[in-house]
Amino acid sequence: MREPRIEHLAFKTGDAPGILTVRRAGEARRQRPGKTYLEPAREVAVYAETDVLVVGGGPAGCAAGVGAARLGADVILLERYGYLGGLSTGGLVIWIDRMTDWDGQQVIAGFARDILDRLPREAVSGAPARDWGSKDPELNAYWRQRLGSFRDTVTWSPVIDPEWLKIESLRVVGELGVTPVLHALGAWPIVEDGQVRGVVFESKEGRQAIYARVVVDATGDGDMFARAQAKFHTDTDEKSMHHSINVAWLWAGVDMDRWIAFRVQRAEEFAAIMERGRATLGEVDRPYVSWRNDVALFLGPRLTGYSAIDVGDLTEVEVESRRWMLDLLNFYRANMPGFGDAWIMETAPQIGVRHSRRLTGVQPVVREEWQSGVVYPDEIGVSPSLSPTFPSVSVPFGSLVPVELDGLLAPGRHVASDAVSHTFLREIPQCWLTGQAAGVAAALSINAGLPPRHVDVDALQRELVKQGVYLRRRTDGRDLRRAKPMGRNRPPAAGRHHPAPA
Repeated sequence: MREPRIEHLAFKTGDAPGILTVRRAGEARRQRPGKTYLEPAREVAVYAETDVLVVGGGPAGCAAGVGAARLGADVILLERYGYLGGLSTGGLVIWIDRMTDWDGQQVIAGFARDILDRLPREAVSGAPARDWGSKDPELNAYWRQRLGSFRDTVTWSPVIDPEWLKIESLRVVGELGVTPVLHALGAWPIVEDGQVRGVVFESKEGRQAIYARVVVDATGDGDMFARAQAKFHTDTDEKSMHHSINVAWLWAGVDMDRWIAFRVQRAEEFAAIMERGRATLGEVDRPYVSWRNDVALFLGPRLTGYSAIDVGDLTEVEVESRRWMLDLLNFYRANMPGFGDAWIMETAPQIGVRHSRRLTGVQPVVREEWQSGVVYPDEIGVSPSLSPTFPSVSVPFGSLVPVELDGLLAPGRHVASDAVSHTFLREIPQCWLTGQAAGVAAALSINAGLPPRHVDVDALQRELVKQGVYLRRRTDGRDLRRAKPMGRNRPPAAGRHHPAPA
């Protein structure tokens, strides 16, 4: 493979100041020969049979496994890496985005609250609950530098230690009897008569199969539903960075308080250093605070023009991101207060993907509806909105259900939505939200002997509320939990905290 050429230039997408994206200028790549190989037919050993098979142990997959197991379902959780948590652990997306609305109420709760409350105090940094929703300028000035303020409102959006999240994710599924199968990649769905019956996976033992009464595709890229021929969308919002890919990393040996003080108190000098960096490197990425003052988080260059389901593209992103990291490390050591002794602690073992496929679902989340305040009768959760101008966003059960394919639910990053709504539905808390709902729905459908699409929404919502999920009433006052089951052809339509300022 010849040397790729990347322009380190700011990609004008309308992103917030300080968020770096770069665009691909073009590269030479080994040509694929266009030949095929006819793989011989063979029998595949059945590894297990289960009630619910969750494919993917990221945020959505962990929440799905827990949601189903709490209702007594036999659950297998299939994960390609040796840990759980997905992008929130292996991807080093350790800044957990907003879970509070504009009044400070935690609207993404349930599993999200449960898993974060399990972490030890020293593994979580974020605003205390008493300050959520505060408009106080001093508090917001403090938390703005620590990822806890958005649009001049203090939020619950903590930064966590990824290793502790790995530990507690394994513990919580183990306590509920979920069977994790690690180092196992879901390869192909088993489909019979339009219904997913299980999955073939690959591991060091070769190809094996798991049969299940319901499959939850929590791969993030929709690998199972796409290979089962379910419809999906790939368009992106070009005004957002959510179509970019990156590799994150952590530097240790830093002093983030010193760096923040320099950036705020000596703004002109800071700006001059950044300008020198742009002249030398093309652009300079900025660090985020982590759960510790001596560890800095970089989400890496947001590389655009790549596909998250193209192996050549994924390879180039990995290679280029590490080149960029070394250049940036040398620059920060030489120029930035607080970074003179910085060293590379870790690069993410899991690539940071924001978008690849989105399910074509029975009821996608669409911008026009949440902007007007629609509350779906099959609401399974509530997401904070992007601006105080808009009400919180209702997430319907139909966003997890393929239009035609049975036996499968699809929570997480590939949930059914339009491209604009995907920019926030892809975040870690929203994946916890949709994953928990999928797990509960899978277990209820098995208990009732019905396909997942026909689950009793009344029972689903009652169980979600029982598991701590925040739901609302319809604007006409009718109790959401009286909603009817959904038919096949329905048309689309308190954690711990960082010390607060004195």
